[in-house]
Amino acid sequence: MTDFDGRTVLVTGASGGIGGATVRRLRAAGADVIASGRSVESLERLAAETGARPLAFDLTSEDSVRSAVGGLDVWGVVNCGGFGGEIATPMETDIDVFDKVISVNARGALLVTKYASASMIRLGRGGAIVNVSSQAGLVALPGHISYGSSKAALDNITRVSALELGRYGIRVNSVNPTVVMTEMSAWYWGRPDIEGPFLDQMPLGRWATEDEIAAPIVFLLSDDASMISGVSLPVDGGYTAR
Repeated sequence: MTDFDGRTVLVTGASGGIGGATVRRLRAAGADVIASGRSVESLERLAAETGARPLAFDLTSEDSVRSAVGGLDVWGVVNCGGFGGEIATPMETDIDVFDKVISVNARGALLVTKYASASMIRLGRGGAIVNVSSQAGLVALPGHISYGSSKAALDNITRVSALELGRYGIRVNSVNPTVVMTEMSAWYWGRPDIEGPFLDQMPLGRWATEDEIAAPIVFLLSDDASMISGVSLPVDGGYTAR
């Protein structure tokens, strides 16, 4: 049953498309949602629309994460905060950009998990964590040395966290989406020389919508997924099945 009445869920990256869609679905299911992101203005608009509680903090700073998350009483977490970085080969990559991508996508999610799970263990009610990874963590994509590496690291954080937190009744999973065609992604994925060949290899042959990613996130948080933990779930139109 997808019913989160009385459960508090922290969603990072809530000012983005997938994060915002997840907040809306969780609120519709009765969750008390704490919405975090980079844009205070976007968070305030989302809060006014949905009734979520805005909370801004810096995923790259352990002090900021500890201060914001350490004292929160949460039942669930969605680690959706992310940074795309660059399109580059291993030969061309800017290591400073690589470091930032890892810092946000992998290290940031681990920091949130570190402090949120401590509260979840203290409360003793179990819970669930969902990490928003990527198909780029499962298969090699051209130009994705930084982003793909960060998401592969996040998938391992998911598995190890599931192993360590299971004894407390806390499940940890990830979703691994294909591209959602937003303004941010269109500059690369919308190019005819990129879009056509990529979609030709995908069985469903189209990009995902934000709600098509948010729905399985909410499912994995819910009691309907009560025996699912340590899974990286492709939400990719069959792309990684090829």
